Amino acid sequence: MWKKIKKTVYILILANILYIVWGKFFNPPITVTQIGGFMEYGKLDRDYISYDEMGDNVKLAVIASEDQNFYKHSGFDFDAIQKAMEESEKGKKLRGASTISQQTAKNIFLWQGGGWFRKGLEAVYTFIIEQVWSKKTILERYLNSIEMGQGVFGVEAAAQYYFGKNAKNLTKNEAAWIAVVLPNPKKYDPKNPTPFLRKKHKRIMQQMNYMTLEKSSRQ
Repeated sequence: MWKKIKKTVYILILANILYIVWGKFFNPPITVTQIGGFMEYGKLDRDYISYDEMGDNVKLAVIASEDQNFYKHSGFDFDAIQKAMEESEKGKKLRGASTISQQTAKNIFLWQGGGWFRKGLEAVYTFIIEQVWSKKTILERYLNSIEMGQGVFGVEAAAQYYFGKNAKNLTKNEAAWIAVVLPNPKKYDPKNPTPFLRKKHKRIMQQMNYMTLEKSSRQ
Protein backbone atom coordinates (compact mmCIF):
# COMPACT_ATOMS: atom_id res chain seq x y z
CA MET A 1 0.00 0.00 0.00
CA TRP A 2 2.79 2.43 0.93
CA LYS A 3 4.55 1.70 -2.37
CA LYS A 4 1.35 2.46 -4.27
CA ILE A 5 0.93 5.73 -2.39
CA LYS A 6 4.53 6.76 -3.15
CA LYS A 7 4.11 5.81 -6.79
CA THR A 8 0.94 7.89 -7.02
CA VAL A 9 2.67 10.87 -5.42
CA TYR A 10 5.62 10.59 -7.81
CA ILE A 11 3.27 10.41 -10.79
CA LEU A 12 1.37 13.48 -9.61
CA ILE A 13 4.58 15.43 -9.08
CA LEU A 14 5.89 14.44 -12.51
CA ALA A 15 2.57 15.31 -14.15
CA ASN A 16 2.60 18.74 -12.51
CA ILE A 17 6.18 19.40 -13.59
CA LEU A 18 5.35 18.44 -17.18
CA TYR A 19 2.20 20.59 -17.12
CA ILE A 20 4.16 23.61 -15.86
CA VAL A 21 6.78 23.17 -18.59
CA TRP A 22 4.02 22.64 -21.16
CA GLY A 23 2.35 25.84 -19.92
CA LYS A 24 5.46 27.81 -20.83
CA PHE A 25 4.58 27.28 -24.48
CA PHE A 26 0.80 26.79 -24.53
CA ASN A 27 -2.32 28.18 -22.90
CA PRO A 28 -4.23 25.74 -20.65
CA PRO A 29 -6.80 23.60 -22.51
CA ILE A 30 -9.27 24.34 -19.71
CA THR A 31 -9.20 25.33 -16.04
CA VAL A 32 -11.24 24.39 -12.99
CA THR A 33 -12.65 27.93 -12.87
CA GLN A 34 -13.71 27.74 -16.51
CA ILE A 35 -15.46 24.44 -15.88
CA GLY A 36 -17.23 26.03 -12.92
CA GLY A 37 -18.27 29.01 -15.05
CA PHE A 38 -19.68 26.72 -17.72
CA MET A 39 -21.62 24.70 -15.17
CA GLU A 40 -23.03 27.84 -13.55
CA TYR A 41 -23.89 29.89 -16.64
CA GLY A 42 -24.15 27.28 -19.37
CA LYS A 43 -21.49 28.88 -21.54
CA LEU A 44 -17.73 29.12 -21.89
CA ASP A 45 -16.95 32.28 -23.81
CA ARG A 46 -13.19 32.49 -24.39
CA ASP A 47 -10.73 33.07 -27.21
CA TYR A 48 -7.05 32.57 -26.48
CA ILE A 49 -4.82 35.05 -28.30
CA SER A 50 -1.10 35.79 -28.27
CA TYR A 51 0.58 38.46 -26.17
CA ASP A 52 1.05 40.73 -29.19
CA GLU A 53 -2.58 40.36 -30.28
CA MET A 54 -3.78 41.73 -26.94
CA GLY A 55 -2.57 45.27 -27.52
CA ASP A 56 -0.96 47.47 -24.88
CA ASN A 57 -4.00 49.21 -23.40
CA VAL A 58 -5.65 46.18 -21.80
CA LYS A 59 -2.31 44.93 -20.44
CA LEU A 60 -1.62 48.31 -18.90
CA ALA A 61 -5.15 48.62 -17.49
CA VAL A 62 -5.01 45.26 -15.72
CA ILE A 63 -1.52 45.91 -14.34
CA ALA A 64 -2.65 49.35 -13.11
CA SER A 65 -5.70 47.80 -11.47
CA GLU A 66 -4.31 44.56 -10.06
CA ASP A 67 -0.54 44.62 -9.65
CA GLN A 68 1.45 47.77 -10.35
CA ASN A 69 4.64 46.11 -9.11
CA PHE A 70 4.24 43.13 -11.44
CA TYR A 71 7.59 43.65 -13.17
CA LYS A 72 9.39 44.46 -9.92
CA HIS A 73 8.50 41.53 -7.65
CA SER A 74 9.35 37.83 -7.95
CA GLY A 75 5.81 36.59 -7.51
CA PHE A 76 4.92 38.05 -4.11
CA ASP A 77 4.43 41.73 -3.29
CA PHE A 78 5.45 41.79 0.37
CA ASP A 79 4.94 45.56 0.63
CA ALA A 80 1.32 45.16 -0.46
CA ILE A 81 0.84 42.25 1.95
CA GLN A 82 2.21 44.29 4.85
CA LYS A 83 0.04 47.29 3.96
CA ALA A 84 -3.05 45.08 3.76
CA MET A 85 -2.28 43.63 7.20
CA GLU A 86 -1.76 47.09 8.68
CA GLU A 87 -5.09 48.28 7.31
CA SER A 88 -6.78 45.17 8.68
CA GLU A 89 -5.33 45.85 12.13
CA LYS A 90 -6.81 49.35 11.97
CA GLY A 91 -10.24 47.86 11.45
CA LYS A 92 -10.42 48.50 7.74
CA LYS A 93 -11.81 45.91 5.33
CA LEU A 94 -9.16 43.35 4.41
CA ARG A 95 -8.16 43.95 0.81
CA GLY A 96 -6.49 41.46 -1.47
CA ALA A 97 -2.74 41.57 -1.99
CA SER A 98 -2.42 38.77 -4.53
CA THR A 99 -0.12 39.49 -7.44
CA ILE A 100 -0.82 38.68 -11.06
CA SER A 101 1.62 35.78 -10.69
CA GLN A 102 -0.34 34.38 -7.74
CA GLN A 103 -3.64 34.79 -9.56
CA THR A 104 -2.18 33.05 -12.62
CA ALA A 105 -1.06 30.11 -10.49
CA LYS A 106 -4.51 29.88 -8.90
CA ASN A 107 -6.45 30.26 -12.16
CA ILE A 108 -4.47 27.72 -14.17
CA PHE A 109 -3.44 25.06 -11.66
CA LEU A 110 -5.88 25.32 -8.77
CA TRP A 111 -9.41 26.38 -7.84
CA GLN A 112 -11.14 29.43 -6.43
CA GLY A 113 -11.81 29.92 -2.73
CA GLY A 114 -9.70 30.25 0.37
CA GLY A 115 -8.17 27.90 2.86
CA TRP A 116 -4.57 27.48 3.94
CA PHE A 117 -4.05 24.34 1.88
CA ARG A 118 -5.04 26.05 -1.37
CA LYS A 119 -3.03 29.14 -0.44
CA GLY A 120 0.00 26.97 0.27
CA LEU A 121 -0.26 25.28 -3.12
CA GLU A 122 -0.71 28.69 -4.73
CA ALA A 123 2.54 29.89 -3.17
CA VAL A 124 4.41 26.83 -4.48
CA TYR A 125 3.07 27.20 -8.01
CA THR A 126 3.73 30.94 -7.96
CA PHE A 127 7.35 30.41 -7.01
CA ILE A 128 7.82 27.78 -9.72
CA ILE A 129 6.24 29.68 -12.61
CA GLU A 130 8.28 32.75 -11.70
CA GLN A 131 11.39 30.60 -12.18
CA VAL A 132 10.26 28.70 -15.29
CA TRP A 133 8.08 31.22 -17.16
CA SER A 134 8.93 34.75 -18.24
CA LYS A 135 6.89 37.74 -17.06
CA LYS A 136 5.55 38.00 -20.60
CA THR A 137 4.30 34.41 -20.47
CA ILE A 138 2.76 34.87 -17.02
CA LEU A 139 0.89 37.97 -18.16
CA GLU A 140 -0.29 36.27 -21.37
CA ARG A 141 -1.57 33.21 -19.49
CA TYR A 142 -3.28 35.45 -16.94
CA LEU A 143 -5.00 37.65 -19.52
CA ASN A 144 -6.21 34.61 -21.44
CA SER A 145 -7.56 32.63 -18.48
CA ILE A 146 -8.86 35.27 -16.06
CA GLU A 147 -12.63 35.31 -15.46
CA MET A 148 -14.02 38.62 -16.74
CA GLY A 149 -17.77 38.12 -16.64
CA GLN A 150 -20.44 35.48 -16.19
CA GLY A 151 -19.01 32.66 -18.30
CA VAL A 152 -16.59 35.08 -19.98
CA PHE A 153 -12.87 34.32 -19.76
CA GLY A 154 -9.89 36.26 -21.07
CA VAL A 155 -9.46 39.76 -22.43
CA GLU A 156 -10.36 38.89 -26.02
CA ALA A 157 -13.72 37.40 -25.06
CA ALA A 158 -14.29 40.31 -22.67
CA ALA A 159 -13.51 42.88 -25.37
CA GLN A 160 -15.98 41.21 -27.72
CA TYR A 161 -18.61 40.82 -25.00
CA TYR A 162 -18.49 44.37 -23.64
CA PHE A 163 -17.47 46.40 -26.70
CA GLY A 164 -17.81 44.20 -29.76
CA LYS A 165 -14.18 44.57 -30.82
CA ASN A 166 -10.82 42.85 -30.55
CA ALA A 167 -8.71 43.41 -27.43
CA LYS A 168 -5.91 45.07 -29.42
CA ASN A 169 -8.36 47.76 -30.60
CA LEU A 170 -9.57 48.77 -27.13
CA THR A 171 -9.08 52.40 -26.19
CA LYS A 172 -7.60 53.24 -22.79
CA ASN A 173 -11.07 54.10 -21.54
CA GLU A 174 -12.53 50.78 -22.71
CA ALA A 175 -9.58 48.78 -21.39
CA ALA A 176 -10.03 50.41 -17.98
CA TRP A 177 -13.70 49.38 -17.96
CA ILE A 178 -12.69 45.78 -18.59
CA ALA A 179 -10.14 45.93 -15.75
CA VAL A 180 -12.86 47.30 -13.46
CA VAL A 181 -14.54 43.87 -13.22
CA LEU A 182 -11.57 42.45 -11.33
CA PRO A 183 -11.54 40.92 -8.76
CA ASN A 184 -15.31 40.25 -8.79
CA PRO A 185 -16.34 39.59 -12.41
CA LYS A 186 -19.55 37.80 -11.46
CA LYS A 187 -20.84 40.88 -9.65
CA TYR A 188 -19.31 43.88 -11.43
CA ASP A 189 -20.77 44.84 -14.80
CA PRO A 190 -19.25 47.64 -16.94
CA LYS A 191 -22.49 47.74 -18.94
CA ASN A 192 -24.33 48.87 -15.79
CA PRO A 193 -21.69 50.62 -13.68
CA THR A 194 -22.40 51.56 -10.10
CA PRO A 195 -20.92 54.72 -8.52
CA PHE A 196 -18.25 52.48 -6.99
CA LEU A 197 -17.27 51.12 -10.41
CA ARG A 198 -17.19 54.62 -11.91
CA LYS A 199 -14.85 55.72 -9.14
CA LYS A 200 -12.65 52.67 -9.67
CA HIS A 201 -12.58 53.29 -13.42
CA LYS A 202 -11.44 56.85 -12.83
CA ARG A 203 -8.67 55.64 -10.52
CA ILE A 204 -7.47 53.07 -13.07
CA MET A 205 -7.43 55.73 -15.80
CA GLN A 206 -5.35 58.00 -13.59
CA GLN A 207 -2.82 55.23 -13.00
CA MET A 208 -2.73 54.34 -16.70
CA ASN A 209 -2.00 57.95 -17.63
CA TYR A 210 0.88 57.94 -15.15
CA MET A 211 2.27 54.60 -16.25
CA THR A 212 3.26 53.11 -19.58
CA LEU A 213 3.70 49.43 -20.31
CA GLU A 214 7.35 50.02 -21.24
CA LYS A 215 7.97 52.04 -18.08
CA SER A 216 6.33 49.47 -15.79
CA SER A 217 8.35 46.65 -17.36
CA ARG A 218 11.62 48.49 -16.69
CA GLN A 219 10.89 49.35 -13.05
